[in-house]
Amino acid sequence: MAGAWIYLLSVVFLPGFAGIYFISVLQDVLWFEYVHGVKLSVPGALVVKNTFERLSILHIHLFHYFCALNQNHSAMNEETQFVLDEAEEGMQNALKHLERELHKVRAGKASPQMLESVKVDYYGVITPIDQVSNINTPDPRQIIVQPWEKSMLPVIEKAIQAANLGFNPQNNGEILRILVPALTEERRRDLVKIAKTESENAKVSMRNIRRSANESAKKLEKEGTPEDEVKTLEKEIQNLTDRFVVKIDQMIEEKEKDIMTV
Repeated sequence: MAGAWIYLLSVVFLPGFAGIYFISVLQDVLWFEYVHGVKLSVPGALVVKNTFERLSILHIHLFHYFCALNQNHSAMNEETQFVLDEAEEGMQNALKHLERELHKVRAGKASPQMLESVKVDYYGVITPIDQVSNINTPDPRQIIVQPWEKSMLPVIEKAIQAANLGFNPQNNGEILRILVPALTEERRRDLVKIAKTESENAKVSMRNIRRSANESAKKLEKEGTPEDEVKTLEKEIQNLTDRFVVKIDQMIEEKEKDIMTV
């Protein structure tokens, strides 16, 4: 964009420079005619023609120069944008990991996510429990597991017990019923601590990603990216980090409220 603006200015002002140069040449021709007492109208015209030809060539060179400058500027923009996009992708993945970890922190309310770590031996293939059964929660204290194949009922029951989730499924021959016990006040506070630890781990990941992105920005500067562009990139990296830290704080605030709600 900078190259385009400079070229535009050259288009606007170059004719003015040509006029000034033309007047200068014309003065030289008239002075020569006066001193030597001859008329140089034809040579004078040729000189003026030559002058404008040279200016036209200069104009073309300026056009190509500023186009190249603009292309280089765009390329550097692409490089800095890549660093920023890569950092954002890494932070987004770290946030998703935190979300998964917080789902594992049981808040005392029945949820299908409580069984997402359960793997079932489905005819020799280790399969997630939600791919061999329907899981629902009719109320905050129950989880109902209904196998798609009745023969899988004892296999799923064994898998839940082996997952060490503290659940003891009740098998009535049709479904598995899991009663989720209420949490004590002390246990709730312990779970809040666990959740906060996970949030701190996520923030550490964010800071590591920020450091790596800043190192990439410094590398771009050494390779020729303008200093002001690198400083803008570093500022954007910090703004990105701040936004994701706010998201982490919001997630842990909601999780703590969920855990402490009886």
